[in-house]
Amino acid sequence: MEQTLYPWGHNRPFNAYSNHFKKIFGTRLQKLSVDAGFTCPNRDGSISTGGCTFCNNAAFNPSYCQRFKDIRKQIEEGIEFHAWRYKRVSKYLAYFQAYSNTYADLDVLKERYMQALSHPDVVGIVIGTRPDCIDEEKLDYLAELNKDYHVIVEYGIESCYDQTLKRINRGHDFATTRYAIEETSKRGITTGGHLILGLPGESEEMMLNEASILSELGLHSLKFHQLLLVKGTAMVEDYEKNPNDFNFMSFERYSDFIISFLERLSPNIVIERFAGEVPPRFQAGYNWDLIRNEEVVARIEQKMLSQNTYQGRLYKK
Repeated sequence: MEQTLYPWGHNRPFNAYSNHFKKIFGTRLQKLSVDAGFTCPNRDGSISTGGCTFCNNAAFNPSYCQRFKDIRKQIEEGIEFHAWRYKRVSKYLAYFQAYSNTYADLDVLKERYMQALSHPDVVGIVIGTRPDCIDEEKLDYLAELNKDYHVIVEYGIESCYDQTLKRINRGHDFATTRYAIEETSKRGITTGGHLILGLPGESEEMMLNEASILSELGLHSLKFHQLLLVKGTAMVEDYEKNPNDFNFMSFERYSDFIISFLERLSPNIVIERFAGEVPPRFQAGYNWDLIRNEEVVARIEQKMLSQNTYQGRLYKK
């Protein structure tokens, strides 16, 4: 019988996302990526052009996820796409992933979200967006929707430092991020975040400090991404001009850093992923010899167990 060792209710040394969802739903859920045809305000000229310097959406959109297909069609093809690997999955979350999925009028958002939620096997939606693309009207609607479906809003945090956000052409400051997360969380909406580790100009001390900053915001979940150079992005040009500003970590060094970060992070924050993946054809620089996410998790977890450490060990409120 599994012994409960940690506040999150299982004996893994971090608050794991897969265990968290099994606890809520009693089974595994699978995300189905959806491209709903949105864009971003730093792409369309509203606040800037070119998008974030690290971003090439084609690098992480699955093959079935194409904006010329309607949302229902993408979901059906997504279920078929995942069926061979996740044979026991019967319920899904529609993941509005590409670009900023609250960057439209509310009537447009309602129509596109409900296209996904009308599928009988979809029990909720995950909305990836920017902190500057949300407002109280949209949040109030999502809070109402959350009464009937499982709603998650994921914000691209990327960094807690204004100088970094400016350098990557983000188009907003960290105060905007803080406000969006706090307003979303206080409405009872599950609130997630994405953090990139290794952005140019950031020291390891700066990055470690983000653990305490993020622990104060009311985040429910967090995804880590190691900095990857992706073909077709302005980040590649930045690296070519300023290579000394970049500090790419080996996997061993990164795993040690992640453990130090987790030790300082609130134990209440669910960890969804430790690292990002980019298909080899999109990679433009340093990688970890194609280590897959499953192996990343297993190796970091084993290292934590061998060091007798766990998420939140050094956390201070």
